[in-house]
Amino acid sequence: MTNSQYFYRTVIYTRKDNEVGLADINQPDNVTPLDEWLGLVVSLADGSHTIQELLDYVSKRYPTPPPNLEATLHSVIERLEEGNLIKLSESPVALPYYLAEPIEALDVDKARQLIEEDGYRVH
Repeated sequence: MTNSQYFYRTVIYTRKDNEVGLADINQPDNVTPLDEWLGLVVSLADGSHTIQELLDYVSKRYPTPPPNLEATLHSVIERLEEGNLIKLSESPVALPYYLAEPIEALDVDKARQLIEEDGYRVH
């Protein structure tokens, strides 16, 4: 993994009450919550930002960034990648409609139709 790589989600997610979780397109109320770090990365994994941009963004959230921030984010990314929740790319990735926004912002019927047309396998 290099900080110049782009990261993008491969799952449908929800963002309710400042919490991020995994959503089931067929049962939108069926949510698997993610811990704060995992949720942060999944919610920001839009395919148009690099890992370095993620580090810069998270660093600005602290008055003094913790010295292990980069290692922590790399660990989070590795865990998400191992779980097939995100992937890495050498170039930007345009997400399909059903992955581009939280489920609350989607037309669920349209998302289901596009998932079927694309042959996307729901995680």
